[in-house]
Amino acid sequence: MDLLQSMHVFRCVVDEGGFAAAARKMDLAPAVVTRLIQDLERSLSVRLLHRTTRKIALTQAGNAYLSRLRLILAEIDEAGDQAKQHSREISGSVRVVTTSLVAVNLLAPCVAEFQREHPDVMVEIHTSDRPAQELHQFDLTIVRQDDQLDPDVVVRPVLEMNYVLCGSLTYLQARGTPRTPEDLSGHCLVRLREPGTRLPTIRLVNPAEGGRSFEVLSASSVISNDDEVAYQAALSGAGLTVLPDLALTARLHGGQMRRVLAPWVSADELKLVATMPSRQFMPLRTRIFLEFFVQHARKVAASPPI
Repeated sequence: MDLLQSMHVFRCVVDEGGFAAAARKMDLAPAVVTRLIQDLERSLSVRLLHRTTRKIALTQAGNAYLSRLRLILAEIDEAGDQAKQHSREISGSVRVVTTSLVAVNLLAPCVAEFQREHPDVMVEIHTSDRPAQELHQFDLTIVRQDDQLDPDVVVRPVLEMNYVLCGSLTYLQARGTPRTPEDLSGHCLVRLREPGTRLPTIRLVNPAEGGRSFEVLSASSVISNDDEVAYQAALSGAGLTVLPDLALTARLHGGQMRRVLAPWVSADELKLVATMPSRQFMPLRTRIFLEFFVQHARKVAASPPI
C-alpha cells in the first residue's frame, strides 16, 4: 500500500465530500480511491468514514486522524516548498475561510493581483457566518478578534476599522437623511444577528464630543445572520445599517451607499485577525499569501470612501 497516497486520498475525499468528487479532483479511477481508503482503514484497524449512498461522514476516529493528518501533510508540503525556494517556484493551494463581507470586500479583490505574481497558487475562498468554528479545516481563517478562538492557535493582526451608520441613496431620498441621532427614531434599520442570540444593542459614540454616546432604538426592517445579505438589503433601500468602513472604501457601489451622522461611529470596532492552526506547519505559499492579504487589506482601509 502507498501510505502517503492513501493519506492524500483520504483528505481529498473529506474535503471534496465524496469518493467520486475526490476521484475527479485527483484524476484517479473511483475504484482506486475506494481501494486506497479501504487499505488505509485496514492498516489502521479502524473505520475512518461512515458511508451511505448519499453522503459520507467522519467517524470519531476519522476526525481525530484527519486533524493530525493535515499537519503531517502540511509539513510534507512545506518541505517541498522549501526545496523549491531557490527557483521561487511557489505552487499549490491556499484554503481560506471568512465571513461573506470580508470575502467580498477584501479577500476576493486581492486574489487576481496575488496570482499575477504567483500564477501557480490556487486560492480557495469559503464563507461562513461562524468561521472561527472551522479554523482547523483551513490554512487561514479571517475572523474578528473578539471571536472565541482556541488558545493554541496562531493569530496575526490584519486591521482595525470603525463601524459606521450608512444608507443607500434610494433610501435617503425617500426617507430623508438623519441629522442627529435622535432623528433615527423615524428610520428603519437593517440588522445583523447570529443564530440563537438576542439582537445586539447599537450604541453610537461621537469622538468629537468627548465620546458622548447614544443608544439607537429604531425598528428593524430586515434581520440577517449574514453581513453581505445585510449590506445588499441596505443598498437596495431597506433601511439604514451599521457596517465597517470597508463596505464604503472597498466597494464599487456607484456612490449609492452613503455614510450618515458623521462623525458618530459605533461603540464597537472591527478588529480583524488572521488565524492559523500552527505556524510551525505553515507552507511557504500560505505565508506569502497571508502577507499579501494583510498589506492589501490595510491599503483598502486607508483609502477614501468611493
